[in-house]
Amino acid sequence: MFTGLVEHPGTVVTAEPGEAGTSIVVDAGPLAAGISMGGSVAVNGACLTVVGIDGCRLLFQVGPETIKRTNLGSVRAGSRVNLERPLRMGAELGGHWVQGHVDGLGAVLAREPAGEWEMVRFSAPESLLSMMLPQGSITVDGVSLTIVEVGAGTFTVMLIPHTLAVTTLGLLKIGDSVNLETDILARYAWKAIDQLIPAHLRQAGLLPGKP
Repeated sequence: MFTGLVEHPGTVVTAEPGEAGTSIVVDAGPLAAGISMGGSVAVNGACLTVVGIDGCRLLFQVGPETIKRTNLGSVRAGSRVNLERPLRMGAELGGHWVQGHVDGLGAVLAREPAGEWEMVRFSAPESLLSMMLPQGSITVDGVSLTIVEVGAGTFTVMLIPHTLAVTTLGLLKIGDSVNLETDILARYAWKAIDQLIPAHLRQAGLLPGKP
């Protein structure tokens, strides 16, 4: 489990596709000192297992399904990625509950300065937008953000100067793809509603099928 508070932006050293997936080596800088073999790290919001350590460099094996569902298939040597270690028991939860299971991909549609802040609008699949609401939480490339607005096929966030400075979100360009993870509480609430409401409607005879 993670919080969506990026600890350090890493730099991709190599990204080598293979039959079993893609091997990615990331220079994690000082963050590597607190990471062990077999440990988990959120890389752009995707929970990956460390399979090799060489000084500050961490090796990850990224499977085909993760490559398909995330933007990690597009990283190259020199790409910057957001890194976060798992939440430790008793530690402060400063962001929101983040599983590190990317739900889908979005894309940057617009960036507009708002004083020292910046408004960024993203596209997103309708299946994810249905679980978003203003003032709710969303994880974008591993960064916990508050949703400002949800529109037709889009959602908007405001980025504070700190987020722009210490995460890769400040480097995003129009058209760039981003990893999205919806709030786990919103997902469970939506699942419950999706199951309960049809059951009640069938019981009332308003939907076909057995109550």
